[in-house]
Amino acid sequence: MAEPEFTAKGVRIDKPFLRSLTRAGQVKIHDGRLELLTSYGREIDSAPVHTVQASKAWFTTGERARAVVNGTRYTLTLGPGGSTDEAPGGCTVEGFLEAVRSARGEAAPEG
Repeated sequence: MAEPEFTAKGVRIDKPFLRSLTRAGQVKIHDGRLELLTSYGREIDSAPVHTVQASKAWFTTGERARAVVNGTRYTLTLGPGGSTDEAPGGCTVEGFLEAVRSARGEAAPEG
């Protein structure tokens, strides 16, 4: 099994309207797939990374990203509480978005 390209631990994963799925979950990107996992490693959702929509969450404080996986919207709260393994930019929204772009083979946006 190949090493993950991005792993963030201690991630709060919520569905819309602040329905918390886990407060210490994991986000992994490996073999072209994005996986959302509970703190126990049980899969919440996963999809090929090229089908996932990922962006910085608007009008929020802290390190929050928005991801649409298989048509379901999730809010991911990343930050200094989490740890990463080989994550570019660390456990931040920018690091997560860069990992998604990299897994898709896209170049980083200019600016």
